[in-house]
Amino acid sequence: METIPIFAERYPLQYFQTRFLEEADKFIASFDSKTASKVFYNIDLAEQTNDPKLFKKLQNDIWEFRTRYNGLQIRLLAFWDKTDGKETLVLATHGFNKKVDKVPSNEIDRAVKIRAKYFESRFKK
Repeated sequence: METIPIFAERYPLQYFQTRFLEEADKFIASFDSKTASKVFYNIDLAEQTNDPKLFKKLQNDIWEFRTRYNGLQIRLLAFWDKTDGKETLVLATHGFNKKVDKVPSNEIDRAVKIRAKYFESRFKK
């Protein structure tokens, strides 16, 4: 008899797939393995549950993955790419440790610039 993991049983759908751009990759790589695992776990859960506690819209088509772990408020900013019509991608632009209640506007501006650069290079091909 085949067993189905409880996670897959409770969350069978995947609303989107996440890809990590270079800065997001480097940010996650800066954590110890337990912290990085928690970030990836929350992203996997967000992909399957669409929970605003884990993945929330900010502004200017920028969203944030949210993880609280070990006293840290870890944020990865991201945007959607639905241009190929086959799969829905969310691209994580970069991350930071949140220290105040609001997401700093300079972090959102940075994500907006990375998003613009991404789509510019994507449509030049």
